[in-house]
Amino acid sequence: MSESVRTASRTAVLVCQGRAAADGRIAAGRFADPVAVRLLQVAERAPVDEVRAGAVPEGWQARVAYEGVRACADVVVPRTVAIDEALRARPTGQLVILGAGLDTRAWRLPELARTDVWEVDHPASQQDKRARLAAAEELPAVARSVRFTPVDFAVDDLGAVLDAAEHDPSAPTTWLWEGVVPYLTRDEVRATVAALAARSAPGSALVVNYQAPSARAAVGRLLARVLRSSMTSGEPWRSLWRPGHMAALLAEYGLRVVSDDDLLTLAHPLGSPAQRRSSLRSGRVAVAEYHRG
Repeated sequence: MSESVRTASRTAVLVCQGRAAADGRIAAGRFADPVAVRLLQVAERAPVDEVRAGAVPEGWQARVAYEGVRACADVVVPRTVAIDEALRARPTGQLVILGAGLDTRAWRLPELARTDVWEVDHPASQQDKRARLAAAEELPAVARSVRFTPVDFAVDDLGAVLDAAEHDPSAPTTWLWEGVVPYLTRDEVRATVAALAARSAPGSALVVNYQAPSARAAVGRLLARVLRSSMTSGEPWRSLWRPGHMAALLAEYGLRVVSDDDLLTLAHPLGSPAQRRSSLRSGRVAVAEYHRG
């Protein structure tokens, strides 16, 4: 899709629906996101309500929407839990969320009360997010501050954009990069890593979610595009990374991987339905710490 006519991310909506469907149902005590449903429009809440009620709808299109939200809920729970715990362990005072989408952490994690949050995303997606927040009455942020920072990762200078948004590169930063890497080319991924490393003081860390190659996932996404059976079928994956290759890339820029787990492994201790879905092996969450060379 041409960047000049790009619309807000539909993947971000599906992920938000998944979190809303899982809230209070999956991994209780480890996962909760009561904010997600408040960012959804009325029509977007319908399949969420059906999943929560276990009410399988009739009709092909409604069933596809239902199954998409149900499957997404299984995926986002282990991913969200792993990322939240990594953020809690690294209270740096600065959190930059790259490709924030409909992320809710600045509104639901009390551990961010002393943290300044920069939500970095494409202008179209960010405009959509801000409109949804405005429509959700009485939804104050729990983070110390939230700064919306529009950027197109394909063409914009991330460092210059963050300078303008008053990010302090001399202070430690935790970088969160969730649900974005597959939609970028390998060159765009490298450029983003280089940009964030250049703004990372000692003590900084990167939490990155990415996708490893998987024949099953590739076939599933191909069918979705051919049949147009998914709301995200127009947002293709552009790069997949094996753990060793991701670690090597990060190491080039001073980021040493301290953990890297697939979502299936992360799902097991949660007792969620996802622990039986082998397809989750391709999704990964890695944590890397920055060490200046």
